[in-house]
Amino acid sequence: MTTPNDKTNDGGVPVPTTPAGASSTAPAEYPPASPAGRGMFGNQGTGDVSGYGGLVRPRKPIEEAARPYGSYFDEVRDALEEAYPDFGDAIEKVVVDRGELTLHVRPERIAEVCQVMRDDLALRFELLSSLSGVDYLGAERRLHVVYQLTSMTYRRMVRLEVAVSAEQPHVPSVTAVYPTADWQEREAYDMFGVVFDGHPALTRILMPDDWEGYPQRKDYPLGGVPVEYKGAEIPPPDRRRSYQ
Repeated sequence: MTTPNDKTNDGGVPVPTTPAGASSTAPAEYPPASPAGRGMFGNQGTGDVSGYGGLVRPRKPIEEAARPYGSYFDEVRDALEEAYPDFGDAIEKVVVDRGELTLHVRPERIAEVCQVMRDDLALRFELLSSLSGVDYLGAERRLHVVYQLTSMTYRRMVRLEVAVSAEQPHVPSVTAVYPTADWQEREAYDMFGVVFDGHPALTRILMPDDWEGYPQRKDYPLGGVPVEYKGAEIPPPDRRRSYQ
């Protein structure tokens, strides 16, 4: 089969030719190289080759959800309000977003709320599936700790979230309620600098004990250390050539 851009020789065999009107924007030619020092998202001149140096994501305000929430979310809130008399003081807001329920809890009350969430017969969130940190740089309480709870009895999930400032990054430990929080709190401490008061052994888990700073905070310098791989030394990100 021949194409419109093919010619045939005397034997009827197609001979490829240059497409008419080919230019630098056509697939027939390579496009011009992008300027050196440009990242994936328009970043230029910083030496950041991760691609995220020029990426800015707008933050939406976290708004209180209106009832009814839908799904089992209303049942969870009602059960917690009934079992925990200090609900109004401990829960800052209830958010339903993308099909998920998040209870924003005052930091000093997180262990109490977890205890109720685990032990009340109408809740039964027996498992802390994950505990992680988030840094919302620019916010007054920029450091958040997120607790993902799972009820194996009722096949439900709920998220608890607390927020503290970088100047006072103290949150009560929940290891007495959920033993799985032990190493997860250590990791959040190591990466974000959140201090979990009452933790049995709050030490660094990934970085050396004498490491300065917390690598997953948004204002932590890119930096890095050289890595040797198959006889070649790969420099840290801030000293690599920018992608073309």
